[in-house]
Amino acid sequence: MQKTLTGHRWLIAFVLLGMGGVTHAHTNGLPHMDFAAGLGHPFSGLDHILAMVAVGLWATQLGGRALWQVPLTFVLTMAAGGALGFMGTPLPHVELGIAGSVLVLGGLVAFNSRLPLAASMGLVGVFAIFHGYAHGAEMAAETSAFWYSLGFMLATLTLHGIGIGAGLAAGRGVPARLVRFSGAAIAASGLVMLTV
Repeated sequence: MQKTLTGHRWLIAFVLLGMGGVTHAHTNGLPHMDFAAGLGHPFSGLDHILAMVAVGLWATQLGGRALWQVPLTFVLTMAAGGALGFMGTPLPHVELGIAGSVLVLGGLVAFNSRLPLAASMGLVGVFAIFHGYAHGAEMAAETSAFWYSLGFMLATLTLHGIGIGAGLAAGRGVPARLVRFSGAAIAASGLVMLTV
C-alpha cells in the first residue's frame, strides 16, 4: 500500500529538496545551481519582493476570482519570461520594466484601483515577463531549469501569499487604509528605483 506524505514529512521533504545544491559534487563555484537557489532568488532583490507582495495586496482589493487568478497569472507568465531569460532571448529594458512594475503595482494598491479582471491579469502578466526574465537570465549554465524555475515560482507564490494574507487581515476601515499606505510606500520605492 502506497503511503502519502503528511504533516511534518512535507516540511522534511521540502528541506531535503532545497539541500540539493549543498550535496552537489560539481558546482564549480557557479551560483544558482538548484531548487534552493531558485527559491532564494526572488528574495535577493527588494524590487522583486515589493512587486510580488503588491500583486497579492492588489488581488485582495480586487476580490472575487481575481484573488487567485491575478497571482496565478503572474507566476505562470513569469515562468515564460524565465524561459526567455534561460534561452538568452534579447529583452530590452528589463530593469526599467521591473522598477516600473513596483511603481505601477504599488500605485494600484494605493488608489485601490479596480480594473476588469482580464485587464488586471494582462497587466500583471506584462510585468511578470520582466521579473521572470531576470530570474532566468541569472541562472547558471549547468543548472536544472526545471528545479530552478520551480524554486523561483514557489518563492513568488509565497510573496504573493504574504500580500494576500496582509490584505485579507486588514479587511476594512483603518487597517484597509494601512494597506493603501503600504501601496503608496511601494510606489514611492519604485519611483526611487526608476531615478537611480
